[in-house]
Amino acid sequence: MILSAAALLREYGASATSVDRVLAHSGAPRGSVYHHFPGGRTQLIDEAVALAGDFIAGLIDAAMQADDPVEAIDAFFVLWRDRLVESDFRAGCPIVAVAVETNDDAPQLARSAATVFARWQEALAALFLRHGLTEERSRRLGAFIIAAVEGAVIMCRAEQSTAPIEGAAAEIHDLLLHTLRDRPGAGTEPRPKTEAP
Repeated sequence: MILSAAALLREYGASATSVDRVLAHSGAPRGSVYHHFPGGRTQLIDEAVALAGDFIAGLIDAAMQADDPVEAIDAFFVLWRDRLVESDFRAGCPIVAVAVETNDDAPQLARSAATVFARWQEALAALFLRHGLTEERSRRLGAFIIAAVEGAVIMCRAEQSTAPIEGAAAEIHDLLLHTLRDRPGAGTEPRPKTEAP
């Protein structure tokens, strides 16, 4: 049910992700909803946000092990581009789906989305910090990359085109090459590529 809720959030947004829709998508019996989710729809969506957040955080954590942070960020953009193409531009980010809606009846959903975004930013900041950037610059870059990816995904869905995410990826690729090359004590890494993904 949590996986179904996350999938529905990606495609339809939070307001359209009802308990009935989750049950139809997952095939779960109705009685299981309130057994596993006594908080009802709000708890189900909250847990779907956490699951989606954990999934992307895991990808970022894996990228943190990369010797070349530019390649790691390139791969992050490619992942999102591929998801858009494979879903025919229907699948967006479930965290954004929750964050952009008012949710007056469930303000904790916005807080959960903010927590996920902060976690992703901190993970990216740790990657850049490990590669010699200052803490302040690392945090700003982490926030900027998350904002660029999320904004590009939204634009791609609206335009039915990968152009926005490819453009954002190329600009961030070049920005990171220059930023890491010019950092104090920089050696020869990372090596410039001939073109961005």
